[in-house]
Amino acid sequence: MGQKRKFLKQFKEQLKECDPKAIYVDLFGGSGLLSRNVKDEYPGATVIYNDYDNYRQRITAISKTNELIAKIRYLVVDCPKDKALPNDVKAKVLLAIKDYEDDGFVDYVTLSGNLLFSMNYVTSFTALEKETFYNVVRKSDYDATDYLDGLQVVSMDYKALFEQYKNVSSVVFLVDPPYLSTEVGTYKGNYWKLGDYLDVLTVLQNQNYFYFTSNKSHIVELCNWMATHSNYENPF
Repeated sequence: MGQKRKFLKQFKEQLKECDPKAIYVDLFGGSGLLSRNVKDEYPGATVIYNDYDNYRQRITAISKTNELIAKIRYLVVDCPKDKALPNDVKAKVLLAIKDYEDDGFVDYVTLSGNLLFSMNYVTSFTALEKETFYNVVRKSDYDATDYLDGLQVVSMDYKALFEQYKNVSSVVFLVDPPYLSTEVGTYKGNYWKLGDYLDVLTVLQNQNYFYFTSNKSHIVELCNWMATHSNYENPF
């Protein structure tokens, strides 16, 4: 989510050139940030949010997550900000988390953002307890009130979703796949490789779309090279 927020200003500027009544299909919905922003900008648009990773579960659990983080905040109150937690404090934090896990769902991705080094996250208690904890606990509660309002939420493979809408004349695809050669723990799978990325590019041909990537992926550079040295039609 952090990376996409950096692109939002540019995204909204380009969005002004699109039909406010179009159908926007967020193929890799993730946290729903793109879908939410499109719906906020164009209330009359149809926005399909592909919640393939069941982000809704994390939203539903926000009150419990806030409650747990408040307890952690109390446990680390005397620890220096942004510094590693002492082992005794870490043990107390783990005990508090374990109690919540025994009661049901724990949002480990959100907890990671409050306890682990920047951009590091885990999805289980077993993985979490192996990490070094830091006092990076946020000072306020999370709020997702009305976050999904107005969105049409689905949960399906992006290829199937694309097939469903590819021939709709007013469709705009939002394409924000996991980064190339990076672990994607919040997407169902372990790593996205080059073949996965190239598969995604096939949905761009002759379509209206927004495509999100990073300099780390080099996917645009690869497509430029392929177009120069073969008959490949560069989607960019």
